[in-house]
Amino acid sequence: MHIEQDLKLDFKDVLIRPKRSTLTSRSEVDISRDYTFHHSKRSYHGIPIIAANMDVTGTFAMADALARQQLGVALHKHYSEEELVSYFKALPAGQTTFYSMGITHRDYDKFRRVKERVGEAISLVCVDVANGYTKVFVDFLHKLREAFPDVTIMAGNVVTGEMTEELIIGGVDIVKVGIGPGSVCTTRKMTGVGYPQLSAVIECADAAHGLGGLICADGGCTTPGDIAKAFGGGADFIMLGGMLAGHDECNGEVVEIDGAKKMRFYGMSSRTAMEKYAGGVAEYRASEGKEVLLDYRGPVEATLQDLLGGVRSACTYVGARKLKELSKRTTFIRVSQQLNEIFGKS
Repeated sequence: MHIEQDLKLDFKDVLIRPKRSTLTSRSEVDISRDYTFHHSKRSYHGIPIIAANMDVTGTFAMADALARQQLGVALHKHYSEEELVSYFKALPAGQTTFYSMGITHRDYDKFRRVKERVGEAISLVCVDVANGYTKVFVDFLHKLREAFPDVTIMAGNVVTGEMTEELIIGGVDIVKVGIGPGSVCTTRKMTGVGYPQLSAVIECADAAHGLGGLICADGGCTTPGDIAKAFGGGADFIMLGGMLAGHDECNGEVVEIDGAKKMRFYGMSSRTAMEKYAGGVAEYRASEGKEVLLDYRGPVEATLQDLLGGVRSACTYVGARKLKELSKRTTFIRVSQQLNEIFGKS
């Protein structure tokens, strides 16, 4: 047994300190980024926010809606082969849409068949597991990189610098960071395993950038301010689930309760998801997700305006004319538990 004494922080534990700025309007802020990925050598341009590969948010409709504002989507992995082929064959060039997959032989074979049929239309792949610390996960990524050297690979999830480095050295372009911070994830409660998300982002970003890699902060953002803090902490991409749920473009069931429309949203390790895709929770494991009812919010466009407007506003408060300058101009201030409680109620 070992206890780390260093302080670790979540988004709620800090605020961003304002700084002198010459910006006169949020419209002067450029929140797009340009990257060249370390292994695939492919180029990226866009707003580096990605809808999570959950079956509620990682939909074709969400991908098309977010693409209109230069955001991306990681499609959920439960689409059929024919659905994926049809979609990717019609995908406009430059759209940030990730093909998502697990690490089973079945996942690999399905990807290989779809890729053979659509070719260059698939250039971005998200390899997603709950625990990115296993040898089988690392071995799978080596196999995928060797077979598809020009595909951009985003993979995770991990929360520590040393594992981030191992994944990048092993062929990953973007390391997905986060264990347990999601709004419908119960991993921390069920297993006691996790890592405060802001500290995970800061430490993994430092490790990744030293090797020419990138990270995607996955989970824990519940407000536009949290997104700004994640970018300020060094995240290159941010993945959102709950913040993009409840919209027309989602695949959630809409129900009416006391005259109010609600949409179902659940984690992909929840009992709901496992019953839907695996016939139930296997006897050797427990559910590590939950189902909630969110307010139905109509088209995602209005939510995107609030989300992106908040990030632009954060940049004006610290004088960052471009999003890439935000981390260099960010100073975090720790806030007291009393302030946390106040913010939590507001």
